[in-house]
Amino acid sequence: MTDPAAALAAEDEGMLDSLTIGRRIRQLRSDRGLTLDDLGEALGRAPSQVSVIENGKRELKLGEVQKLARILGVTLDELLSPEAPSKRAALEIALERAQRGPLYSSLSLPALPVRKTLSDEAIETILGLHDELQRLHRQRAATPEEARRANTELRRAMRKRNNYFGELEATAKSLLEAVGHAGGPLSQRVASDLASHLGFSLHYVPDLPTSTRSVTDLKNHRIYLPVGQAAGADPRTTLLQALASHVLGITEPKDYADFLRQRVETNYLAGALMVPEQSAVEFLTAARDKRELSVEDLRDAFAVTYETAAHRFTNLATQHLGIPVHFLKVHESGTLSKAYENDNVAFPTDALGSVEGQIVCRYWSARRVFDVDDRFSPYHQYTDKPSGTYWCTSRIQSTSRGEFSVSVGTPFAHVKWFRGRDTPNRSTSTCPDEGCCRRPPTDLASRWAQQSLPSARLNSSLLAAMPTGTFPGVDQTEVFEFLESHAPSV
Repeated sequence: MTDPAAALAAEDEGMLDSLTIGRRIRQLRSDRGLTLDDLGEALGRAPSQVSVIENGKRELKLGEVQKLARILGVTLDELLSPEAPSKRAALEIALERAQRGPLYSSLSLPALPVRKTLSDEAIETILGLHDELQRLHRQRAATPEEARRANTELRRAMRKRNNYFGELEATAKSLLEAVGHAGGPLSQRVASDLASHLGFSLHYVPDLPTSTRSVTDLKNHRIYLPVGQAAGADPRTTLLQALASHVLGITEPKDYADFLRQRVETNYLAGALMVPEQSAVEFLTAARDKRELSVEDLRDAFAVTYETAAHRFTNLATQHLGIPVHFLKVHESGTLSKAYENDNVAFPTDALGSVEGQIVCRYWSARRVFDVDDRFSPYHQYTDKPSGTYWCTSRIQSTSRGEFSVSVGTPFAHVKWFRGRDTPNRSTSTCPDEGCCRRPPTDLASRWAQQSLPSARLNSSLLAAMPTGTFPGVDQTEVFEFLESHAPSV
C-alpha cells in the first residue's frame, strides 16, 4: 500500500494543501489545550467555521494562515509543512482524499466519517483496497503508452520463440485428427464438422453487431456469423477464430497485454488449423530443397489468403527450415500495421520500441510495391539497410480500410532458397537517418516549408482507452441485445 505520508510529501509545494493544514491546525490546537470556541474567538470566526477549516473543506487565504500561525505560536513554514503532523493524521488525510477522488465517487458508496472510533488498522485496510482498485483501473485503462508497451513486450516474446507456438500446433493437430482431416487444405465442410465436434451449431445472420466479427452463445452452444463476407476475406477464418477462442478458454481480458496475447494465440490456432503443420512443413521442405520457396505457392497449396500464408511461413520457416525472417503489413499511407522479425531487420520504432503506427521507409519493398502497375505478380526487391542486405517479397491486398502490402523478407545469406532471388530490383535505405526519406528535398522544402498546413487524419483507436467490463472495441449492450433476439425459444 502507498505510504500516506510519502504521498502527501509529493504534493505540489506551491499549493496550500487544505487537508494537511487543517489536520495540523487541529493537532496544534489540541496540543495547546484550546477548544474550537477558543480558536474561533481568537480568529474571529464561529466554531463551526473552524471545524470546516480543520476538516480541510475550505481553502485558507494567506492572511488567514498567517493569523493562525501567530495564534498557535508557530512559524508560517511550520504550519505549511507538507508533512502530516502524525501517522494518524496522515491516514485520515489519505482516507479523506481517497473519498474525494473520482474512483470512490464511481463506486456509489456512502461517505465514511473519519471518527476517533475508526481504528488505524481499519483505515489502512480501506486504503489498501482503494489502492488495489486504482491499480486495476490503471491497468484496465490501457492508455496508448501502455498499449504500445504491451505490443513491444509481446513482439519480444514472439521473437524469442521464433514465432512458433508448439503447444498450439499440437492442439490444432489433435482437433484435426478428431474430425478425420488427413492433411492438406481445410475445406469449409471440415471447418463446420469441427464446430459440430466442439458442440456448436452455426447460424449465419444479416444483423450481426457491427462491432463484432462473430458472436458465440455459450449458453445455447451457437456461433453467429455474418451472411456476407468482406471482399478478399476467407469465410473459414472467422469461424475458426471463434472456435479457437472457445478451445483456448478465452475470457474477458484483464488488461491490454492479456488482450493482445489472446488475439495472437487465437489467430495462430486458426492459422494452424487452415495450414496444418505437418503438411505445410513437408511442402516447404520440398520447395526449399528445390530452391523454390514461395509464399504464393503456400497460399495456393492450402487455399488461404496471402496474409495467412505469410503468417504461417513465419511460424514455420525458422523452426523447421532454419531461415530467419521478417513480416510486415503496411497501409498504403506508409504506416506499419503489423510486424514481426527474428532476422535483426531494423523496423521503425517510437521511444518505447513500438512499431505499430510508425512510417516505413519509402525505399523498402513494402512501400515500393504500391508504385508497381503489375498487381498480379509478386514484387521482389533487395534492399541495402543499415543492418545488412535483405530480400523481400511483397503483395498488395485490398480491404474495406484501404490497400495494404504484405511482405516477407530474409537476410541476403538465405535468399538462395527463394524463388524471385534473381530480381533486378534494388534499393538503398539508411532509415532511421532522417536524410533517407523523412526530410523533403531541399528545393521542395525551400518553396513549401512555410506555405503548407496539412490536416492529419487521426485514428481514433490511438486515443481510445481500453474499456472496463467488455472486450476492446465491442459494444456489449449491442451484443447482449443481439443474443436476446436470436436465442432459441424454450
